[in-house]
Amino acid sequence: MLSTTPRPVFDANASGGGSLGRLPDWDLTDLYASEDAPELTRDIDWVETACRDFAADYEGKLATLDAASLLACVLRYEAIDITAGRIMSFAGLRYYQNTMDSERAKFMGDCQEVITDATTPLVFFSLEFNRLDEAHLAGLLAQNADLARYKPVFDRMRAMKPYQLSDELEKFLHDQSAVGASAWNKLFDETMAGLMFEVTGEDEPLNLEATLNLLTDPDRAKREAAARGLAVVFDKNVKLFARVHNTLAKEKEIEDRWRKMPTPQTGRHLANHVEPEVVEALRNAVVAAYPKLSHRYYALKAKWMGLDKLQVWDRNAPLPIETPKTVGWDEAKATVLGAYSAFSPKMAEIAMPFFERGWIDAGVKPGKAPGAFAHPTVTTVHPYVMLNYLGKPRDVMTLAHELGHGVHQVLAAGQGELLSSTPLTLAETASVFGEMLTFRRLLDQAKTPAERKTLLAGKVEDMINTVVRQIAFYDFECKLHAARADGELTPDGINALWMSVQAESLGPVFEFMDGYETFWSYIPHFIHSPFYVYAYAFGDGLVNALYAVYAEGTPGFQDKYFDMLKAGGSKHHKDLLAPFGLDASDPKFWDKGLSMIAGFIDELEAMEG
Repeated sequence: MLSTTPRPVFDANASGGGSLGRLPDWDLTDLYASEDAPELTRDIDWVETACRDFAADYEGKLATLDAASLLACVLRYEAIDITAGRIMSFAGLRYYQNTMDSERAKFMGDCQEVITDATTPLVFFSLEFNRLDEAHLAGLLAQNADLARYKPVFDRMRAMKPYQLSDELEKFLHDQSAVGASAWNKLFDETMAGLMFEVTGEDEPLNLEATLNLLTDPDRAKREAAARGLAVVFDKNVKLFARVHNTLAKEKEIEDRWRKMPTPQTGRHLANHVEPEVVEALRNAVVAAYPKLSHRYYALKAKWMGLDKLQVWDRNAPLPIETPKTVGWDEAKATVLGAYSAFSPKMAEIAMPFFERGWIDAGVKPGKAPGAFAHPTVTTVHPYVMLNYLGKPRDVMTLAHELGHGVHQVLAAGQGELLSSTPLTLAETASVFGEMLTFRRLLDQAKTPAERKTLLAGKVEDMINTVVRQIAFYDFECKLHAARADGELTPDGINALWMSVQAESLGPVFEFMDGYETFWSYIPHFIHSPFYVYAYAFGDGLVNALYAVYAEGTPGFQDKYFDMLKAGGSKHHKDLLAPFGLDASDPKFWDKGLSMIAGFIDELEAMEG
């Protein structure tokens, strides 16, 4: 239950160029003034003492506590979670600002070790709690409404009951985590941040973010040069990335085997509070829709570009009719806040402090982590948003997306630390909804058919990247973990798995250059959060269905929507969606969301007529 690492919600699609105005930087002083702030030292000491005292007071005694005493115990646990989370948020966010700074890397590593060691005495809590008799616990919850509020947390803990190990083994795994997955995560992050790519036509080597950004350049030769530059460097490092994947997949397999988890995906589904059959229904609906979504759209795109075949560097190319446009920061801010305000002034009001108080770090800087994320920190502070803003229209959508996360995190904070955190499947709801509001506003303001076509095509591409691409990623991970169970995977073996899902998902209009087979190596989700990626498709499908309800003019939609965000992790997806008349366990639910994407492609095809 206790988190000892920062929990960024990653989105790997920020992009580029031009005179953007003053871009905001983070002000982390709401967490701590500096790495040597006396408050930070005080809090580290407090966590160490609080964890020792907690264990001394409660270990071996949970079954003897009455309702009021168990509530006091949970509140103490929550207080520790807040302070430990605050420390790790500060260390993690400083590190993401410059992953090449060895002092910041050391500081984060040191904090991680201290917090991991300090919280080891707490490991008993969930294990012992799960041994409480069901009838006894139900009796305590019936006696005390404040305790009963935590039932969703207890339910999630008890879902792990069949898979928990002995107290001693659980403590060992907890202690060992600093040199296990988190160490390999750090190696991956630092290696990626340090890679430089020689791109033909560029005066000097570029980092990953800038090179990926060239894949959306209007100049096809530049896009090709970037793709080939990426392939050369990925190939040089492919043995290291294969080693990282092999090790993490094997570590996971060992732990899953000891825990008797039936599949490699089980842990993620439990954490997401979602049933395997719901994920399976989503996956199957998307794969069945590949021909009417990605295959059909990319065939259209090839026609627009005057090509018989698309290459990988054409996937995210701007359309020939698109006028290259750089969006300054102030315009991006006004666009997103305007879209939020049109939905509800309250939504814009919650988003405004992000711009005014140093809660956004927007610029591209040497060593800064690539992509974009929103990190909730802890419920007693506020979220922080990271972007790599380069002024492309797509970057405006990334801002709308991450601010959506931020608004969600602010609203859910009222639930308190243990109940605020949303399962990943629902964590994308507000972000994708924020994007949809921004897109619809821009679409309504389009002045010409060409502008409307450009916006529609851009949205379809984003949806394909969010739904089709992420489900292909999920299939790749499923194949990778299944193959790793049979032994060590060679780089060529991993490459082959990657290519099998790429061809299936992108369709027959694509040709794949030599070297594209290594492009699995830079995707951070596979490293940081195995099987995370289906949450994007889940979120997109859920939001498309939600937006359809909103567009029908359902009375009181805004209030219901804010109630859903305020619920945080306190309700199951069935209960959250019921007020809107939706049910994610119904296979037809996913078809509703996919139909929206197909409808946009229908409109694009009709424009050809």
